[in-house]
Amino acid sequence: MKGLFVAALALSMAGAFGDDTKLGAGVTLSEATPIAAIVRSPADYVGRTIRVDGIATAVCEEMGCWMAVAESDKTDAPTVRLKVEHHGAIVFPMSAKGKKVSAEGVFEAIGDEHGKEAASEHAKQDKQASKQYQIKATGAVIK
Repeated sequence: MKGLFVAALALSMAGAFGDDTKLGAGVTLSEATPIAAIVRSPADYVGRTIRVDGIATAVCEEMGCWMAVAESDKTDAPTVRLKVEHHGAIVFPMSAKGKKVSAEGVFEAIGDEHGKEAASEHAKQDKQASKQYQIKATGAVIK
């Protein structure tokens, strides 16, 4: 019994000292939607809360208000943009670039001016970036 307690304590402490950085509400959905499927048929996901897993390829350099996540680290990998609803609610750190990311939020068509501005900024860095859709991020975990 004592050995079981020690093992459980060790496992819980390993998670406490992990390198994961939780932003906002973190990630609660257990399954990720493939980024390629989202990019292929974006209208199918509008209004749905989804999770994506991938590599952070770009981050807003001014305020950390958006982050691009690609399916892999390949140059032409399908990519989606995460955008925060309110400045400061979540700040995506520049240090996330190149790291593994899990994130979730509501997939939406871009309608507001700030969203369009962020999409244009991202598109300057990534020619394949969508200027029409994004994930309104509620949380993320950077690994």
